[in-house]
Amino acid sequence: MQTPTNSNWHTNLRLPSACSGQDQRWRLLIDQSGRISCLEPLASQAAGAGLNWHGAWLSPPGVDLQINGGLGLAFPELKTEHLPKLLELLDLLWRDGVEAICPTFVTCAVAPLREALAVLRQAREMHQPGRCALLGAHLEGPFLAPERRGAHPLEHLCAPSIAALHERIGGFEREIALVTLAPELEGAPEVIGALRQLGILVSLGHSRADEDQATKAYGDGVGMLTHAFNAMAGLHHRAPGPIGAVLAAPHVGLGLIADGIHVAPTMAVLLQRLLPEQVLLVSDALAPYGLRDGSYPWDERLINVEAGTCRLSDGTLAGTSLPLLEGVKRLAAWGAMPAAAIRAATVLPRRQLGDLRPVEQQLLGMAWVDTLKWQLDADNKLSWQRNR
Repeated sequence: MQTPTNSNWHTNLRLPSACSGQDQRWRLLIDQSGRISCLEPLASQAAGAGLNWHGAWLSPPGVDLQINGGLGLAFPELKTEHLPKLLELLDLLWRDGVEAICPTFVTCAVAPLREALAVLRQAREMHQPGRCALLGAHLEGPFLAPERRGAHPLEHLCAPSIAALHERIGGFEREIALVTLAPELEGAPEVIGALRQLGILVSLGHSRADEDQATKAYGDGVGMLTHAFNAMAGLHHRAPGPIGAVLAAPHVGLGLIADGIHVAPTMAVLLQRLLPEQVLLVSDALAPYGLRDGSYPWDERLINVEAGTCRLSDGTLAGTSLPLLEGVKRLAAWGAMPAAAIRAATVLPRRQLGDLRPVEQQLLGMAWVDTLKWQLDADNKLSWQRNR
């Protein structure tokens, strides 16, 4: 066995660990197979032999729980002939630092939904190293409050019921990771119970729920909020709403779109500082992700893209065309601690899906070329690169 040399060691690096107020430094060993085989904390003021990272951060790649498509593809419109373009999109996501996604379905008719789920099944069988993986799908609807539907088409919404759920996901139950619904709707508690029995994460979104209704939903098994502050009541001093109710529900994650449009930068940082272990970043990217600004078809409608923001023709905010890790950089630039911003896109989404290991355990055994290095430049701006 070859003896490790200093060239295999990297030292004086930081990890996006749970907020503790300590500036812990680490060092790691890369084995002959190119994987992280040892990760150990350094004593205070110790340097350790190896390549000095000067306090830069090491993280796993990103995981996006809400992304609706890209390169002109919208996931609800997927057909078998789109497989090459879908694989191209997954390659782009990998280059953009994302290891895995929950392909997200805006509310649509039943037949195209089931056809698209079948295409995703085929695509999963074509996965290979160096390509973003397809996790279970995220169904954003159809059990949404009509008054809070946002850009979701009214004609495809329906009342929550076990029959309506089975009509949509029957035969695909193990390929669904997440369902967004309005828990205050009649029939929603039964659907929530059925989803939780299947091991599917349930998220509150496009909802008129107040604080009491949200609290009940969290007790019934709802474990996340979809794009916090959007399509739901805000955080008001006399009406805390579903976001305020999260304070008493530490198991609930809050998906945050950190583009500066869906949520004002000050509110995004406030939320992240208030709930640092619950706020996780999502891109909410639509089909124009990876394309230039302009107007693009979206079901029977058009979406207009300007500076990464997607809107319907009537001005309704629909999503973004920004990469997930752009949100990390923006959140840090607005005032969030860099480690917390990194953690929100790389560690906490994994935890939301059930990986409760601390980040150092997530990194052990990971291929070095899959990991990310984050550092601040002379202007205190955060950037990332893949390790080589």
